[in-house]
Amino acid sequence: KPAAPSTAAMPPQATPLPGPLVVALSSRALFDFEDENRVFEASDDRAYMQLQLARLEAPARAGVAFSLVNKLLAFNDAAATQAERQVEVVILSRNDPVSGMRVFRSCQHYGLPIERGVFTRGGDPWRYLRPLGAHLFLSANEADVRQALASGVPAARVYPSSARASDAHPFEVRIAFDGDAVLFSDEAERVFKRDGLDAFTSAEVGAAREPLSGGPFKNFLAALHRIQSDFPPERAPIRTAIVTARSAPAHERVVRTL
Repeated sequence: KPAAPSTAAMPPQATPLPGPLVVALSSRALFDFEDENRVFEASDDRAYMQLQLARLEAPARAGVAFSLVNKLLAFNDAAATQAERQVEVVILSRNDPVSGMRVFRSCQHYGLPIERGVFTRGGDPWRYLRPLGAHLFLSANEADVRQALASGVPAARVYPSSARASDAHPFEVRIAFDGDAVLFSDEAERVFKRDGLDAFTSAEVGAAREPLSGGPFKNFLAALHRIQSDFPPERAPIRTAIVTARSAPAHERVVRTL
């Protein structure tokens, strides 16, 4: 679920980078570290580090984003070389390197080919997103998600208590996007907020043939599309949808923009 920052403050989006889809995520998004996190919140980082070190040989339980990561990495199964990989997953965590050892050992236990990680020991992780070339950042920390969005990198908050609904479609990635201020800029939304629904509808009908500018998640959608394009439509393992409050006739501009 994406957080809801002030969209008016978002900077222009960068041109999509060539190469694989890069997803950066926190260790709490990939693995269930809720017990360990309670120790951290109740005491200090030293107690947390000692607990992670004591559990080094115990693989962490799968977290809320585990299923999604597993599906995305499966797109690399047919890649003969590193250069042919379609997806790369990078761990970007506020944890320390000691906890990072458990993270990578857990990845090895589950057969997750994750090779890169940044462990900031409390530092702001969002600063590393652009150097990593990340198309998406997933985290259980709302503040980190908001900072990533404010810096122009698509980001979403994952909830450790959420049901793992993606397990219902084990071989298919399903992602639903909002439209305005997410895939598209907030230009139309500003009209709605300033002048109301009638003015919004009138403006969108009048501009139906003018494409909407890209929003913060445009590059992520474009990266997904590159993977989709390698499959026939009837067998595409990625399904995307727009869930929007727009109604006809304001829908036409969205369809034409896509």
